[in-house]
Amino acid sequence: MGVSPITSHVLDAARGSPAQGVPITISYAPSSQAASAGQNAVIGRGVTNNDGRCPSLLSPDYELKAGVYTVRFDTKTYFALHGEKSFYPFVDVTFEIEKAAPHYHIPLNLAPFSYTTYRGS
Repeated sequence: MGVSPITSHVLDAARGSPAQGVPITISYAPSSQAASAGQNAVIGRGVTNNDGRCPSLLSPDYELKAGVYTVRFDTKTYFALHGEKSFYPFVDVTFEIEKAAPHYHIPLNLAPFSYTTYRGS
């Protein structure tokens, strides 16, 4: 069984646990200029599992190419599941790939009034 070339892991820092049920979309634009102009297309969708991971964001045979990718985390929906409000209704993590590697991991540490991210492994 293959794995998506772009994966994510969301941790709820306020609860100290994985964030299950976060809807995620990923979009692609061929350049930063195209992305800035809103010329990006959704290429994948998923929801985090009970471990806060979204292993099937893209099909395992999806071939990454140079361009700009945006992973959007629907944090408002997640916090609403817990009866909470969030200052950030969504979090966009946008990154540029110049030469595609086999795998990129995009983690998100989340709280109602803050978030952090980094390039994972």
